[in-house]
Amino acid sequence: MSGRRVLVTGAASGLGAALVEAFVERGDRVLATDLEAPAAPPGGHALRLDVTSADDWAAAHAWVTEGWGGLDVLINNAGVPGGGRIDVADLDEWQWITDINLFGVVRGCRIFTPTFKAQRSGRIVNVASLAGLVHPAGMASYNAVKAAVVALSETLGHELAAYDVGVTVVCPSYFRTNLMDNLQGRDTALGAVMRHLVEESPTTAADIATAVLAGIDAGDEIVLPDESARAAYALKTHDRASYDALMRAQAATLEERA
Repeated sequence: MSGRRVLVTGAASGLGAALVEAFVERGDRVLATDLEAPAAPPGGHALRLDVTSADDWAAAHAWVTEGWGGLDVLINNAGVPGGGRIDVADLDEWQWITDINLFGVVRGCRIFTPTFKAQRSGRIVNVASLAGLVHPAGMASYNAVKAAVVALSETLGHELAAYDVGVTVVCPSYFRTNLMDNLQGRDTALGAVMRHLVEESPTTAADIATAVLAGIDAGDEIVLPDESARAAYALKTHDRASYDALMRAQAATLEERA
């Protein structure tokens, strides 16, 4: 299905930019948003949107209402990397990642839900992470906020089903992107591990975007868009003892590197 009206947050680079390109290629109208307004996509539009700002969300909603008369797909993609062992990461890091990765999504869902309800159509797509389902050591804050996005998405799916509004949560594993440019935190050992996993991943942002669009079109509630994500989640759900052993071995390795 093409020709839909789509808003993408975090659209200046990485997965957001890949999603914008994929939607445009199939003929959708896209409003690309980011902390600094990105270049407008071909045939589309761009807008500054800081997902931590209620005023910016209100402006985006006003633009969509006035310019398009509604919205078909909201992509809550904007996010930052982070984490850190519980005795290393400080509470400011927890606050920072929570305000962006969780409350940024909450703000978007809240402001556009009345529009979707009034239309009795639409889809919310929340980009979480495999970390929302599988919880490696050293990443407590990131795991917690991404798990919350998974829970939020399932909850909204139940709430909005009667209005024919769908909700999809996307849970990719590590893929090649510039997300690590925004990495902050005191746990430098974890940061080094995360950078390595991103740089060595065989999966690209374009690969993830292709899987996301396929999941949206299929009406999937959860999208595990890459083989690494599917394998890790399968291990947890089908062989918990092996999963726990692997996670604890990774925790020990992280401590050795610190």
